[in-house]
Amino acid sequence: MAKNSAAGLLTSLDDLFSTQEEREVAAQPRVEDIPIDLIDDFPNHPFKVRMDGAMVRLVESVGQYGVLEPCLIRPKPDGRYEMVAGHRRKEACIMADRPSIRCIVQEMTDDQATIIMVDSNLHREEILPSEKAFAYKMKLDAMKRQGLRTDLTSATPLPKSERKTARQIIAEQTGESHEQIRKLIRLTYLIPKILEMVDNSVLKEKDKLQIALRPAVELSYLAEQEQYDLHETMLTEDRTPSHAQAIKMRKFSQDGRLNMDVIFSIMQEEKPNQKEQFKIPRERISKYFAPGTPVQKMEDTIIKALELYRKRQRDLQR
Repeated sequence: MAKNSAAGLLTSLDDLFSTQEEREVAAQPRVEDIPIDLIDDFPNHPFKVRMDGAMVRLVESVGQYGVLEPCLIRPKPDGRYEMVAGHRRKEACIMADRPSIRCIVQEMTDDQATIIMVDSNLHREEILPSEKAFAYKMKLDAMKRQGLRTDLTSATPLPKSERKTARQIIAEQTGESHEQIRKLIRLTYLIPKILEMVDNSVLKEKDKLQIALRPAVELSYLAEQEQYDLHETMLTEDRTPSHAQAIKMRKFSQDGRLNMDVIFSIMQEEKPNQKEQFKIPRERISKYFAPGTPVQKMEDTIIKALELYRKRQRDLQR
């Protein structure tokens, strides 16, 4: 009886270790051809797939040769998969009518997947401010949850440091300044319609309203309804606020005094670059000055000459 019990115990242990071994094997990365309709996009993926020249060339390459570099996906509990790195390659396969795609299937945590997803997309030549903003925010949050263990999960590893913040580590990995990372992440507080104007400034959309990064950061501190009111005013006036105007709006918002009337009043203020400029070609006045005379000295001399001329005119009128 005791022998049977011992045998039963050994059998149970064998089954247990066999199951553990199977789990370890299943957790190892493997390369497979996966049907595209079984692969879901990464949740809240911040990078857009634009049909630009690079994408056209990728579709042509995939159509002719297939995907040369496997995508990275992770298995989901329901038997489907989640794309981690390779959204553009997946889209290219769909456009090229390829039913499956070569993938590396690998188990990973949510935070590991987030960091790898962001790092794998930051090498693109043109990344919009909105894409960077949400990508850095997602990576920052994941790193904080991990306790800054970037030495294990980042595509660009750095030595673990207790003194560095997650934002400082991202700055070192991306080559952007700590302050630039802060400004970009602030953009995630903008309503979509204003954030789109920030992207327009990079895309050089001439027929669309554009906002530079510095004023956009100031506007990100406005309440949501204040931003909607500002957006309506911008469309009506067909202009966007300057950095100085954005700072003024933020101050009024902090004091609880920003409304449609105040926004309209600030937007009506003349910007320095809207003031009419009067210029004289240098070649027309250079003969009156010694060679090498600084521009500022030329301007001061001309102003003094005009003042003397005006004084003489007044004397003649007396």
